[in-house]
Amino acid sequence: MRIEPRWEAEADLVVVGTGVAGLTAAVDAHALGLRVLVVTKATAVDGNTRWAQGGVAVVLPGEHDEGDTVRHHVQDTLTAGAGLCEEAAVAAILADGPAAVTRLRRFGAVFDAGSNGRLARTREGGHSAFRVVHAGGDATGAEVERALLAAAKDNRITMLDNHIAVEALRTPHGEVSGLLVLDGRGVPGVLRAPAVLLATGGMGQMYQATSNPEVATADGLALALRAGAVVSDLEFVQFHPTVLYTGAEARGRCPLVTEAVRGEGAILVDAFGERVMLGVHPLADLAPRDVVSAAITRRMVETGTDHVFLDATHLDGEAFRKRFPTVHAACAAVGVDPAVDPIPVAPAAHFSCGGVVSTVDGRTQVTGLYAAGEVARTGLHGANRLASNSLLEGLVVGARAARAVAADLASGLLGDPALAESLPPLAAPVAERDVLQRTMSRHAAIGRNLDGLGAAAQLIDHATVVRPLRTRQAVEDAALTMAAGILLTVAAHRTESRGCHVRTDYPERNDIAWGRSVSVRLDVAGQPFLFDTPVLGGVA
Repeated sequence: MRIEPRWEAEADLVVVGTGVAGLTAAVDAHALGLRVLVVTKATAVDGNTRWAQGGVAVVLPGEHDEGDTVRHHVQDTLTAGAGLCEEAAVAAILADGPAAVTRLRRFGAVFDAGSNGRLARTREGGHSAFRVVHAGGDATGAEVERALLAAAKDNRITMLDNHIAVEALRTPHGEVSGLLVLDGRGVPGVLRAPAVLLATGGMGQMYQATSNPEVATADGLALALRAGAVVSDLEFVQFHPTVLYTGAEARGRCPLVTEAVRGEGAILVDAFGERVMLGVHPLADLAPRDVVSAAITRRMVETGTDHVFLDATHLDGEAFRKRFPTVHAACAAVGVDPAVDPIPVAPAAHFSCGGVVSTVDGRTQVTGLYAAGEVARTGLHGANRLASNSLLEGLVVGARAARAVAADLASGLLGDPALAESLPPLAAPVAERDVLQRTMSRHAAIGRNLDGLGAAAQLIDHATVVRPLRTRQAVEDAALTMAAGILLTVAAHRTESRGCHVRTDYPERNDIAWGRSVSVRLDVAGQPFLFDTPVLGGVA
């Protein structure tokens, strides 16, 4: 029985997601004269952007360290990306950063000022200079989101809350021509549009403990794959080194302890007070995130513990509270005073470096389908994201995607929504989420090996049944199941350790065999098909 939508709406562009990339694209596309409709499966403030603490990494004219340049920022990004960044994409995105931040400030975003009246800057892991601007101490994402939402509301951009995107509509020629969505009661509707921009965020809810909100369930990724898009680098899931440890049974989103705390001099110590990062990397506690997370994991194994500590007691208590109010409040909620107590921390799933393959203008290989933000793989992050590059990417690629949609629409390159084909009954394999999360956390987190990856695939397969996609939970769980299966497959395929991907049975990096990305598309039977793609520059 085919799906019969009960209502329809039309637009030039449908944006899925209300994070920094989606809102930027929506505001800019509206300014270019496009009819824009924004869809979010929760409310406009429930995305991942608001939880971003550290800031925006950018080299601003007249407001940077002596000798720092965009080129140095590019080099730091390439180094963190461990040889899999697309150098041209990195250069293009970072070069657009200053203009993107300036425009955001025109929307009303207020960044913290230093004693000299210029913007305050901090340094985070992997950066060779103080170039991370921030807002509200450690509430940068919340301020970015506030400014962009205000701009969207001022422009009366239509937003559809509590509607989840299920499937892309396509013409007989394969062009995307809209979306099938479900409202909060499971009632189906159709949004007809020649352009759809996915800005749905990552897949942090694949793991037991994550810094991501509950909406980060990979549904944009799954939708893109079913529409014919290619995904790449899914094996590279960044684990943030310092998420507040609240107990071994912690589930879902855990409070983040921003890397900027280490940028202000805090150090990692184990349960016996010994430094974790001393002698591990030249940057010690400010090493790239993959290095720090792996070092913490090794130390926890060596000491038989499930967390370490971040010692920030050198900072004045009141100064810590003012500089990091979000972290201070989270610590206070669990009875920790950072002025006198080292903060218990452990790595947790944080950012998906891979995603839907797209250009720096958001275009995918499917006509009419665009992607921006964490759901996209532009080539900026490679095998490991440099701290605070994600908000910048969302601002830049969101804006570029809006211009790309306007240009493609004006050039007649997009499909006709009136030709959209009706959709067949939708069903997909769905694994029980608790089983999936426990399995992925045990076998596919920071340390992986072939036996564990194989065992994980079997466990998830045994917990999987085919279900109709009639509810938000079914759509989310189906997306997580698909993404987990692909991650396990490509992680087993990549027989080396690189960036976020650590194979205990292949501990060395192998540039000769693996200096390339692993891409995936679905075959005609809906099964993942792997193929290798070269990296265009950026070898560190």
